[in-house]
Amino acid sequence: MGADFMRAMVGAARSDPTPPLSATGPARSEFSRQMDGYLRGMLNWDQLDALWRSVRAEPRGWYVSQAGEAVAASPLEAQALLTFVDEVDALLRREHEHDFCGIVFADDSERPAFIKIFDPGNVGSFCHSGGAPIPPRWVLSRSKPDRIDDDAPAPGARKRWWSRLFGPGDG
Repeated sequence: MGADFMRAMVGAARSDPTPPLSATGPARSEFSRQMDGYLRGMLNWDQLDALWRSVRAEPRGWYVSQAGEAVAASPLEAQALLTFVDEVDALLRREHEHDFCGIVFADDSERPAFIKIFDPGNVGSFCHSGGAPIPPRWVLSRSKPDRIDDDAPAPGARKRWWSRLFGPGDG
């Protein structure tokens, strides 16, 4: 069976409203397919450290997005990506008051191209176990991002944090 058929079957079995891939439906972007794709969770802090080492080893060509903000027109400069990784890592460790991580997910921990980072202050039901899913607060992607819609407004502290890193309205 083809990969598209298997993805369509998995999509059809999901409980979220995301439609399965279809040859007759509208074309979905690579970013959209990655957002809905299979990702591995970084369950402990050592796994997150290893993920960040992989990202830092190849810092060029990454886009960063924050839910509810405009999308970046081009990838980050290498230094800006390294600063973001340092800052988001510090935020996660400071605000996720657990001895495990569990709120960062990547397509491949050794050669990542897509990483979802959930806000430790608003993890809600990101696993779709009830109610509307909560989108990741931040996404690192090698593919050009789509806007990440979020019905809940970002807390003022998150907006200030983002503006401090990228300036108002930048991504």
